[in-house]
Amino acid sequence: MTKYVFVTGGVVSSLGKGVASASLAAILESRGLKVTLIKLDPYINIDPGTMSPFQHGEVFVTDDGAETDLDLGHYERFIDTKMKRTNNFTTGQIYQSVLDKERRGDYLGKTVQVIPHITNEIQDFIKRGAGVGTPDEVDVAIVETGGTVGDIESLPFLEAVRQLGIKLPPKSCAYVHLTYVPWISAAKELKTKPTQHTVQKLREIGIQPDALLCRADFRVPEEEIEKISLFTNVQKWGVISVWNADVIYEVPRMLHEQGLDSLICDKLGLHVRPANLKRWDDLVAAKKAATKTVRIAMVGKYVDYSDSYKSLNEALVHAGLKNGAMVDIHYVDSESIRSDNSAELLKGHDAILVPGGFGERGIEGKIAAVRYARESKTPYLGICLGMQVATIEFARHVVGLTGANSAEFDAQTPHPVIALIDEWKDADGSIQIRTAASNLGGTMRKGAQSSDVKAGTLAHSIYGDLVTERHRHRYEANVDYLERLQAAGLVISALTQREKLTEIVELPKTVHPWFIGVQFHPEFKSTPWDGHPLFNAYIAAAMSDKA
Repeated sequence: MTKYVFVTGGVVSSLGKGVASASLAAILESRGLKVTLIKLDPYINIDPGTMSPFQHGEVFVTDDGAETDLDLGHYERFIDTKMKRTNNFTTGQIYQSVLDKERRGDYLGKTVQVIPHITNEIQDFIKRGAGVGTPDEVDVAIVETGGTVGDIESLPFLEAVRQLGIKLPPKSCAYVHLTYVPWISAAKELKTKPTQHTVQKLREIGIQPDALLCRADFRVPEEEIEKISLFTNVQKWGVISVWNADVIYEVPRMLHEQGLDSLICDKLGLHVRPANLKRWDDLVAAKKAATKTVRIAMVGKYVDYSDSYKSLNEALVHAGLKNGAMVDIHYVDSESIRSDNSAELLKGHDAILVPGGFGERGIEGKIAAVRYARESKTPYLGICLGMQVATIEFARHVVGLTGANSAEFDAQTPHPVIALIDEWKDADGSIQIRTAASNLGGTMRKGAQSSDVKAGTLAHSIYGDLVTERHRHRYEANVDYLERLQAAGLVISALTQREKLTEIVELPKTVHPWFIGVQFHPEFKSTPWDGHPLFNAYIAAAMSDKA
């Protein structure tokens, strides 16, 4: 039977519940347990797909095409289990499901209420995420509740997990609460009162935490540990100090050395082998042993909030580890770049990367960055939108198609080299631009898809004959322009197996040392152990003059 660990947060948000949950999962997995993680998000949006990256950070995409919270990226980078649509759900999904049942008459005319109908639905979703009753059922499901204890939005989730703790057999669940212990510089003291208050609030709801993870700038001293234990009714060995780590991959070792995994195994009645964290220790050692530095210019639209590119940042770090290098990412706002200042802003970098994004803002700056990378022969990687602007730049400045653009940015462009599939041709062969569908959450190509890779290309040297990656985009390279682009020297090195849509474009080595654009999002499949072949090759190209 699946056992559960419920992780909540208090005092303030952004304490790192995702990393803490993933780290605990990693330790339990190292003890031979089959583990998964589930994220409960209290917002009413169905998913984060239409939310601003400035507000919510990146949207992480799973193999089955779900647009999910960025914490699922942490989960996949810390454990071997792959996340699915069922590993993340929102208040919006819960209410939508309950209302659909009500419309069908499933409640037999009863008054539908938060308790028991909403809370029961939450519990059913949690069990579904844990694979209960299926071949995928796990030993332990770590369930992270978004938000902060005390927020009205998260109350139904907290009530649901409280009830689940009562319904399950003994030794079936544990509660872990992440809290904040601030340092007051004027008083030169760590203050435990916020932690006391957040646990008091949690206990008012009916949940007594079995362990407290106390976030602080440095290790919480023994005296404060004892005080927190006394005023929160948590055993002293359950008060775990979580200080700022130089590398997030140090956190599993940090939690293990303070006995968190042993406490959880004891609480859940799990008799398993000791933890083996050697691969984490090796990873941290490799990170600290790196002596070379690679400077990457990331030309993006959301650079003021680094979480907008969380998986991408981590993928670059992983590739740096594989190449024995530290990766220094220099964020460049694409709105600041013009054709007359691109060299000034981008020179001195070892490589240029243009990530994904949506909307017209900053597009001309991205195109200028691509042109600089192509003409200066600086290694270039374009991801999703980064591939599309590379195609537009090539069409304009190499093929000579004046005004070439994406129909997303200019519905009147004379050369829509990027467009929606139904915009390519009418029955008579003429180009006809149409507007995108209004349901923004349902018009994308999402999830894992496979493509054939052309032999003798840079892409083939990286992927081999087949590439399977995750997608999240709405517009495609227009097949009506591919012949002209290829005739001018652009290499289409991968096409989807079914629709024959462009997946990878590149320049031949005779023209550019390393220039590639991909329609998919490879960053979602990068791991700290192996990196990702595309990013590994990209960082190696950036280091080519650092031998």
